[in-house]
Amino acid sequence: QLQLVESGGGAVQPGGSLRLSCTTSKFTFVDYALGWFRQAPGKEREGVSFISRDGTRSDYADSVKGRFTISRDNAKNIVYLQMNSLEPEDTAIYYCAARSTLGRSVWYDSESYYDNWGQGTQVTVSS
Repeated sequence: QLQLVESGGGAVQPGGSLRLSCTTSKFTFVDYALGWFRQAPGKEREGVSFISRDGTRSDYADSVKGRFTISRDNAKNIVYLQMNSLEPEDTAIYYCAARSTLGRSVWYDSESYYDNWGQGTQVTVSS
């Protein structure tokens, strides 16, 4: 189910920044835990960052800790991924995902938990 829409991808030089956004008109984010995943050429899709329904809890892949920040604005029905100090290894298609949950402070780090996905946005980091 492709019900989410990502934006903000592009091409940047190493050390640069991008902010990805994800929203939907199909449902209300307040009832969903959200996550960002990415898939690099020739590699499996991997989890990048995850955030709970109420935004109080989040987690990151070790490879992006200290460089990426996930946040959400439930009033605007949008989730962000701020990506700083980008490296060539961050080049991938980035996907937003959502999972309905009763737990307000629960996040999910495996793509198998998510049943709503976007089409992805390309991020290319190259000099």
